Amino acid sequence: MPGKIETVRVALAERSYDIEIGSGTLASLPEFLRARTDSDHAVVITDGNVEGLYADAASDLLVGDGWEVDLFAVDPGETSKSVEVVEELWNVMLDEGADRKSIVVAIGGGVVGDLAGFAAASFARGLEFFQVPTTLLAQVDSSVGGKVGINLPGAKNMVGAFWQPRGVLCDVDAMQSLPDREYRAGLAEVVKYGVILDADFFAYLEANIEAINVRDAEVLTHIVQRCCRLKADVVEQDERELTGLRASLNYGHTFGHAFEAIGEYEELLHGEAVAAGMRCAMQLAVRLGRVDAATYARQETLLTALNLLVDPLEADGQDLLRLMYRDKKTAAGKLRFILPSRIGHVELVSDVAESDILASLEV
Repeated sequence: MPGKIETVRVALAERSYDIEIGSGTLASLPEFLRARTDSDHAVVITDGNVEGLYADAASDLLVGDGWEVDLFAVDPGETSKSVEVVEELWNVMLDEGADRKSIVVAIGGGVVGDLAGFAAASFARGLEFFQVPTTLLAQVDSSVGGKVGINLPGAKNMVGAFWQPRGVLCDVDAMQSLPDREYRAGLAEVVKYGVILDADFFAYLEANIEAINVRDAEVLTHIVQRCCRLKADVVEQDERELTGLRASLNYGHTFGHAFEAIGEYEELLHGEAVAAGMRCAMQLAVRLGRVDAATYARQETLLTALNLLVDPLEADGQDLLRLMYRDKKTAAGKLRFILPSRIGHVELVSDVAESDILASLEV
């Protein structure tokens, strides 16, 4: 039976929705959906790793509750966020009779959520969409806020939409089945929230290293709830990334996305690339005199304790710069970086010399 449920409300007028977080919540999926949709046809999208762990059982629960369910599993990994795979999804949905009254349910990590969300946003001009994230990274970050999309070979998340889910159901028990590398990758986004928005939360992470490392359900429930609340606060104020506030969520990502692309989305997990990117961004902030060495050391110490001291991929600096210029935060041909001024606060910084950017790769 589910334990204590934490609920985060994302207030976006008619697009508002709840995020329910707790231990054992997956068992309540049919009730969760029934409370939020009149549909009785669910297209469940997952990947080959999650299918046997959670998606099959979740689909069985829905069938037992009277739903018509079509389950589609893509190959695990970032390479499934492609034009070819989403086209395959569209055709499967067409063949299975999906229509405007069908819903899409994403069960899996960030790749599944982004891909399924884009399929939902684009098929029949938009289907209701639900997120059931099963990785830490997806629970604290990618499942919240409505950003969905796919990659182009040279640019991550360059094709997509803002398509808010109708609800997000997080079961922290799913963390127990995550490989250590995947769990650690999710913790990178957790650390990010502390650096950019909440010094007290950063201190909470520092004080609960042991519980985090053993995946304590109570601590994880608090972590997921706090990260979701922090992201929801930003999304409510800047849903479509127009004011610059939402860009703060991309701390470490300008570097990180370049590392992912240079590794062809196969050498580093997204969270690992973000961890490396945060190290470079903090190093850049030190070089620019925005933070002191002690602040840099504090982030390094936390990343080390969480086994996240990821080095940037070795690559030609000019190749990395070329990839960074494709970043969505670039404006008028100039790179812009999210950089801290202290733990708990970041700013968007322009006119950074390329020499400082290249020097910041040496962490």
